[in-house]
Amino acid sequence: MKRIFIAAAIALAAGGQALAADLPQPYPAPYIPPPVPVFSWTGVYLGVNGGYAFGDSNWSAPGLSSTGNFSTDGGLIGGTVGANYQWGAFVLGIEADADWQNLNGSSSSFAAGCGTFACQTQSDWLATVRGRAGYAFDRILIYGTGGVAFADLQAAAGAFPFSSTTQVGWTAGAGIEWAFLPNWTAKVEYLYADLGNQTCYFANCGGPPTTVSLTENMIRAGVNFKFGGWGW
Repeated sequence: MKRIFIAAAIALAAGGQALAADLPQPYPAPYIPPPVPVFSWTGVYLGVNGGYAFGDSNWSAPGLSSTGNFSTDGGLIGGTVGANYQWGAFVLGIEADADWQNLNGSSSSFAAGCGTFACQTQSDWLATVRGRAGYAFDRILIYGTGGVAFADLQAAAGAFPFSSTTQVGWTAGAGIEWAFLPNWTAKVEYLYADLGNQTCYFANCGGPPTTVSLTENMIRAGVNFKFGGWGW
């Protein structure tokens, strides 16, 4: 009887192995790549910017006709510093920049006390401090911006020396920014700045006290480096 049980056990074991060999073999689990991390705009950044500026200046003096608006234009280049914080898809931030610019223009009008001289307006630097608010589509940020603008406003008639004042005005605009690498972004933006008026006197403008105004339009491109990685 014992020999019969042993023989039956051996037969069952052999049959089980044969049945297992006939069953389909399991395949390895497919490889699932890890998800691509979502870009975060939160962080502090430094950058450079450059572009082109164009605007209008106007000279007017009491009792004399105005020059009317005449064109000014020139290039600009400078640096940027800022910080953003992101809630969901909404991004709020603050940004400051300082640019050298070669903005200049003149009018040959006989108005505003210039006489036979050209009324000349120029500016060689501009800085802004602005808030930014935007909506992020992952690595694309569309934003509006506005704040305070500062600039050097210079004026002179003909060969007279230029007067120079630091003007405080306002600026507003909009832009689009793209995160093309984990810590690098590129942007294109438009800004309008109203830099107010300065009063130019005889020593510089060759006539009675003259009000000189300047407005400016800027089209700029920039590249920023954001401190921190994708997970900030």
